[in-house]
Amino acid sequence: MRIGLLGTGPWARMAHAPALEAHPELDLAGVWGRRPDAAKELASLHGTRAYDDVDALLEDVDAVTVALPPGVQADLAVRAARAGRHLLLDKPLAPTVAQARAVAEAVREAQVASVVFFTTRFQPEAELWIAEQAAEEGWFTARAQWLGAVFSGGDSPFAQSPWRREKGALWDVGPHALSVLLPVLGDAVRVASVAHGPGDTAHLVVEHEGGAFSSLILSLTAPVAAAGTDVELRGAAGVARLPHGGDGPVRALSRAGDALLAAVRSGRPHPCDAAFGLRVTEILAEAEAMLGANED
Repeated sequence: MRIGLLGTGPWARMAHAPALEAHPELDLAGVWGRRPDAAKELASLHGTRAYDDVDALLEDVDAVTVALPPGVQADLAVRAARAGRHLLLDKPLAPTVAQARAVAEAVREAQVASVVFFTTRFQPEAELWIAEQAAEEGWFTARAQWLGAVFSGGDSPFAQSPWRREKGALWDVGPHALSVLLPVLGDAVRVASVAHGPGDTAHLVVEHEGGAFSSLILSLTAPVAAAGTDVELRGAAGVARLPHGGDGPVRALSRAGDALLAAVRSGRPHPCDAAFGLRVTEILAEAEAMLGANED
């Protein structure tokens, strides 16, 4: 399947482009970016073509993968879906519910396949763990800590990302935490409470349709020594903790490519499709509104 890459920033360079070039069933057919010189450079590194016009790229491919800020991604995803192109998207799907809904509706109307790349969901050990815990009943509570040092570590390539600076950990790592919790505990009934912590840290308590409550601590300003991810479930089955580790974003993104191909061939939506991305966006927007109300 011919696939085009939209985006030329650090995430496109370190994850998307290498994963696509190495994938045995995906042909990286071209690169488009908002900076033509960067698109030419990235395309040259991976032996493909740089496009100045995004519509010209869409005409030449079957699918696109997007490594752009959420607001830019959402608009281009709608455009690509309406052109009949399948979508490999990044999280968060969009910065607003209206934009996320537009993507999900365009995907549904065009009947194209979509996969949103929640990294943990494409790590084999983590995905197996999620499936096993989802099969258990009687979960009582859950705790998820997604603590990054993007804004405190000094050397992250994402530290100056404008959308991360604006939206913070809630929108950057919040989607990862929700992508693990929702399939196990069920959809969110409501965001019960929210609070700001140091820097961009956000504390959330979420009520799930299964009756359990989860608490989330999300940050991009944690001390380097404190950074890391931890998810713990407690219930009738005892205590379960999300396995640590993984084999990196390139391999995970390659599996997301596998998932997109499987969705195209089967016609069955992937669990992490645009509709799921919309639901995650709705929960994040609810929490964001509550945080804003707390500041008033």
